[in-house]
Amino acid sequence: MRDKYGYGPFPGVKNRITDPAPPPSPRKSPLVGVGVMVVKGSKILLGKRKGAHGAGEYAFPGGHLEHMESAEDCIRRELAEECGIEVCNIRFQYCANVRKYAPRHYVHLGFTADWKSGEPQTLEPDKCEGWAWYGELELPQPLFEFARMGLDSMTGLRPFQER
Repeated sequence: MRDKYGYGPFPGVKNRITDPAPPPSPRKSPLVGVGVMVVKGSKILLGKRKGAHGAGEYAFPGGHLEHMESAEDCIRRELAEECGIEVCNIRFQYCANVRKYAPRHYVHLGFTADWKSGEPQTLEPDKCEGWAWYGELELPQPLFEFARMGLDSMTGLRPFQER
């Protein structure tokens, strides 16, 4: 029997009209994540994650790089969306291949930037419990893996990390 377009039957081939589509397969390539350690004097900005991988862990602001977006534009967009602050002097810190949160797989670009203006606000309460500034000796625990890598890269030259 032919389909409504006049094709078929083809032995062993499912009918694209009457047979249901298979469920989507898990993502086969990594996502690109961008995070930024915002520095204000001797303190850094961290927020407690909610509702996703790393829930309950403290992280820097950041998110997914969108198609054709520059890393700097991504940083500025994510900061505006997540906490409403502005930064300047954005610097590359590290690149990492992260599989710790499997089945999620990320290539992560870590940056550092200086705080410019605005007080951190919780603009995405479904993703973050709140933002606060922390000194080096008062860092909250547990730290999100990407934040840990950013802090580790400050202590030595580690432009690429595998975790």
